[in-house]
Amino acid sequence: MSSKKLTRSKNDALVAGVCSGLAKYFGWDPVLVRVMYIILSVISAAFPGLLVYLVLWVIMPSE
Repeated sequence: MSSKKLTRSKNDALVAGVCSGLAKYFGWDPVLVRVMYIILSVISAAFPGLLVYLVLWVIMPSE
């Protein structure tokens, strides 16, 4: 029985690997996750999205 771990991706990382790590965990396309992140950040005036990204960058372990 294998358990999935939420980790930052090193192979498909553009900045820190947070979006690609989330995509890998949920089985989604990394490009889709990045586009959704950008859209949500712009809609929410960009600061909360950037803050969440930075927090996830610190909290999520690297693979």
